[in-house]
Amino acid sequence: MIDFKNVSKVYDNGTKALHNVNIHIDKGEFVFVVGASGAGKSTFLKLMMREEVPSSGSIIIKDYNLGEMKKRKIPYFRRNLGIVFQDFRLIPNMTVYDNVAFAMRVVGAREKDIRKRVPYVINIVGLSQKARCYPNELSGGEQQRVALARALVNNADIIIADEPTGNVDPQMSLEIVELLKRLNETGTTVIMVTHAHDLVRRFDNRVIVLDGGEIVSDGAVESSGIPVQPSSHLNIEVKKPVENKINQKFISVPEEKPVEVKETEPDTDFLNAIVSDTDTYRIYVEDDETAATANEKGGDAE
Repeated sequence: MIDFKNVSKVYDNGTKALHNVNIHIDKGEFVFVVGASGAGKSTFLKLMMREEVPSSGSIIIKDYNLGEMKKRKIPYFRRNLGIVFQDFRLIPNMTVYDNVAFAMRVVGAREKDIRKRVPYVINIVGLSQKARCYPNELSGGEQQRVALARALVNNADIIIADEPTGNVDPQMSLEIVELLKRLNETGTTVIMVTHAHDLVRRFDNRVIVLDGGEIVSDGAVESSGIPVQPSSHLNIEVKKPVENKINQKFISVPEEKPVEVKETEPDTDFLNAIVSDTDTYRIYVEDDETAATANEKGGDAE
């Protein structure tokens, strides 16, 4: 599904960001990409999203050759991607519902489909009670869940999470990764870039380690060569099993007023639907006014 073949990237100012990178990621894999600042993680993502093109080598994603792709095709390629950013990138004057619905509206989805699908996605990330709230009324963790819902709503084949836990607390970090893993279990490819090495060690997934623009390790956590970092930067303390919290739709119960919450089954119907529904729309949401313009005109945007 994703192939980097002998990819190097040198910027105009002479910065050598990547050197001779070879990566193959199969459909349905969950891959962590880690590395120190300046290791090449950001360039790796920009190349995947076709914000940059390689100086040499080739990048093939879902039969798209990104180096040879014409500008007018970029918005359509990006609709195969669901992007989750560290800084959320929510639209401040839109509610939670409308932030998620925007991802469908920009590609011309019918309002009937939007009204059915958006509440379902908001529910899976545990924000049904916050659907009419604005981003400034949410915590950092809640804003990240909105961003995750927006990435899920259009059934993207590939989810790219760029430091999705960077601005949330340790417990929410675990929950976000658990949600991504649940989505991955239904067949969606997930690539998560992170500096939180302690978090990566908690999950049994493939880890690609970048250093100085080169791949220095690619494999399981035990053999990935992830540098040991002090746990103080995360201070993770799991007070309650993450899966239990997910099953209870992230209902938080104040310690001083214990309330029995009935455990429910995970929303597997939704997770299956977002992969199997071939009629579902897909979108890359970041700065896609070109896609919106193209949709209004019924054609490609240059």
